[in-house]
Amino acid sequence: MLTFVGFGLYDERSITVEGKEALQAADRAFAEFYTSQLVGTDHQRLEYYLGTDLEVLDRETVEQDPERVLAAAEEEDVVFATAGDTMVSTTHVDLRLRARERGIHTRVVHGTTAQTAASSLTGLQNYRFGKATTLPFEAAHGADGVPDSVVETIEANRERDLHTLVYLDIKVDDPHWEGEEEFMTADRAADLLREPLGDPLGVVVARAGSATPVVEADRLSELADDDFGGPLHLLVVPGDLHDMERDALRELAGAPEDAL
Repeated sequence: MLTFVGFGLYDERSITVEGKEALQAADRAFAEFYTSQLVGTDHQRLEYYLGTDLEVLDRETVEQDPERVLAAAEEEDVVFATAGDTMVSTTHVDLRLRARERGIHTRVVHGTTAQTAASSLTGLQNYRFGKATTLPFEAAHGADGVPDSVVETIEANRERDLHTLVYLDIKVDDPHWEGEEEFMTADRAADLLREPLGDPLGVVVARAGSATPVVEADRLSELADDDFGGPLHLLVVPGDLHDMERDALRELAGAPEDAL
């Protein structure tokens, strides 16, 4: 059996009770932290809290050679765990499909996602979010500025009065990455996006899932000059706002009137 478990957003306590029980009951537990990170904890604290050993896998193993996981799941009760919700990444969907093709029973224990947290913390309504996008480091996509696909996604959502969740690049344990930064910051993202988008309202969410998350709304040019502390950061570019959303950004994110 292969059970996919989401750790949630921030630290070892973010996991659900069901997820913790699944890990403790497993014969073997694998995890990956290249698609997202639990920045509020480390490997040792995570294992101590969960009461189990975690075999951490790199990107190449999960995406190209998951035989280690699949072979174990044919004989034992195995957990594959990731930050957030484990089925958000297409890589993990592929792993689940490979398991089913081999007759391995699978199940999913969900964790809190960045998308639901962004909606909850900002007061922007979840049903009004359109297609999400990821903003890469410039060196990662081999060109200056912002990829056309990112701008097109945001503009298409804004034309439909929908909000865009912009995931920010993570380059942790990536053997092909030679840059110094591992986590793109929201101020850097705002700086990159303000010119191609015409300096619209943006909303930063930093360290969602922690006891002290940061939520701030302003024009992208203003956000670009701020410092939002340690990772992980998200950026939301809203569409037209409903009255309650406008009130929420004013009260929960300190949005100035001239930006609303």
